[in-house]
Amino acid sequence: MTEPTIYDISAPGRRGVLLPDVDVPETSLPTELLRTELNLPEVGELQVIRHFVNLSKKNYSIDSGFYPLGSCTMKYNPKINEDMARLPGFAQLHPLTDEEGSQGALALMYQLQEWLAEISGFKAVSLAPAAGAQGELAGILMIRKYHLDRGDRKRTKILVPNSAHGTNPATVSMAGLQAVELPSDENGDVDLKALQAACDDTVAGMMITVPSTLGLFESQILDVIQAVHDCGGLMYMDGANMNALMGVVKPGELGFDVMHYNLHKTFSTPHGGGGPGCGAVGAGEKLKDYLPGPTSQIVEAPTDDEEAPLYGLRAPEKTIGQLKAFQGNFGMHVRAYTYIRIHGDQGIKDISRHAVLNANYIRARLKDTYKIPYPRICAHEFVLEGHFEGIDDIHALDISKRLMDYGIHPPTNYFPLIVPEALLIEPTETEAKATLDEFIDAMKKIAQEAHENPELLKTAPHVTPVSRLDEVRAAKQLVLCCGPALPSLSVTAGERSGD
Repeated sequence: MTEPTIYDISAPGRRGVLLPDVDVPETSLPTELLRTELNLPEVGELQVIRHFVNLSKKNYSIDSGFYPLGSCTMKYNPKINEDMARLPGFAQLHPLTDEEGSQGALALMYQLQEWLAEISGFKAVSLAPAAGAQGELAGILMIRKYHLDRGDRKRTKILVPNSAHGTNPATVSMAGLQAVELPSDENGDVDLKALQAACDDTVAGMMITVPSTLGLFESQILDVIQAVHDCGGLMYMDGANMNALMGVVKPGELGFDVMHYNLHKTFSTPHGGGGPGCGAVGAGEKLKDYLPGPTSQIVEAPTDDEEAPLYGLRAPEKTIGQLKAFQGNFGMHVRAYTYIRIHGDQGIKDISRHAVLNANYIRARLKDTYKIPYPRICAHEFVLEGHFEGIDDIHALDISKRLMDYGIHPPTNYFPLIVPEALLIEPTETEAKATLDEFIDAMKKIAQEAHENPELLKTAPHVTPVSRLDEVRAAKQLVLCCGPALPSLSVTAGERSGD
């Protein structure tokens, strides 16, 4: 039986809002503003409330269940972060308030910049970029401007490993440079010989994720950095996987020149729902003056111990410019500040230790059931192959769809691209052992089902509000409204695209 939509319960004359009596002269709306073709439902307030509450129950979130989405760090967001971001002095501060009236906010931004610099080993940090992808763009634009300022115009290439995030080569292209792909070796590290062969005086720099999207810490990272620096290039680190390094490794001290952080991942400001993020950028000595602005700086030091410094927004000397309106997503700064302050030095170290422990626990428990392409100690995530020998028609997607029947959000599918039928799993540090065991048991049961009843996987999910979709058709025939008589995109196993 199809669940009724809000259109099905619509009735002429029902009203969800009662407006007060008009106390000004009535004027007819211009007819060109009236859109009769919208066919909006007529429902009461109670029907509207029930409609949206029922929709919310169908949504999956980190607050409702385990979310092992690899490379995304879908960790629990402590609710105290939200409380702090909603303090009136922060939430109601207008972005055009002058510096004198913004000292509390500027002090918070300054302290967060300092903490992030300390955690990563960089000289300076900018909180301006709105998301990780924008932080990436900032880093590559900084590298480009550094070379141009020195008159070195032939450096137009950025080296990118084949295990990189997909945003990396896209960022390089957006910056007007050329991405050069590097292969991985049999251990999952960057092929050092291929790297050394690619290093010449046309290389502007290299983008690399540490740990990599294979969930591996590059065992030759110092040699990689040295090779790029020796040819005059600069090193950019994608900080998306910083959750494995905090308190353990400082990228700036390894020799990286610039890195973006995902505050909306590592530092527990919410993401995944289309809300604001923060792709803060840290830089070493060569690039700190190129950071995007504005940054919060001390513009007047205190004259005695009882006074506070005076903070102001200033652009670094050789800044690449402003990437976002005002000072970035300030609410994300408050949340990250709260998170770091609550955990403190030891707590920040424990976050990474526990994230790595959880990932290795799952890896070790599943290594005899699924093929692990790189059987090494992993960092905060690991990749396995979602297929079984002798069962050719079961794929990673089938395993993920079946996981939904067990009430678990699927891991990342088909990424990184260099692993066949890849499933990238990241449990984060916030999950208890009992939750990890439930996930492990579900994965083992699914493996058993693949051998005994593969049709169960190929037709999954079975208990979700929407059954399996024709994903190719869904992408090509977008349904952007919830009107009546919508085409069904659900399919049977035999109708699936590619079968």
